[in-house]
Amino acid sequence: MATEVTIHTDGACLGNPGPGGYGVILDHRGRRKELSGGYSLTTNNRMELLAAIVGLETLTRPCQVTLYSDSRYVVDAVSKGWAAKWRDNGWMRNKREAAVNPDLWARLLDLLERYPTDFRWVRGHSGNPENERCDQLASTAAREARLPPDPGYPPADWRR
Repeated sequence: MATEVTIHTDGACLGNPGPGGYGVILDHRGRRKELSGGYSLTTNNRMELLAAIVGLETLTRPCQVTLYSDSRYVVDAVSKGWAAKWRDNGWMRNKREAAVNPDLWARLLDLLERYPTDFRWVRGHSGNPENERCDQLASTAAREARLPPDPGYPPADWRR
């Protein structure tokens, strides 16, 4: 039987775009690990995605994951199969619109092939202790001095 892990995530951005951060809590049988980091110029959606990615990238063996996020962008795109369709369509949302953040979606989708994950949406800023803690981690990270640049933002083709 695979190890069961719970991951709580949140992203924050001071301005959008602006300095941003992510916060992650991993929980396995009451053993918790908190992670955070950020970038000097990014977007809130990129930080929401990166939080999920960092949580999954931290795993070292097969796990069954339940991941909680207050981001409908992340939860719906995975749960409703949109992100997989974007990838299958060459990172296009439809015939005219390119998918945003394909670099991060590709990383996340690759991780989901290794770690079966049940994505669950939670209402942000509603008193959920783990979500509030992730928000605190993300916001604190976004305020750090000398944050590195986000290697995927702005996208290489952003001026087209």
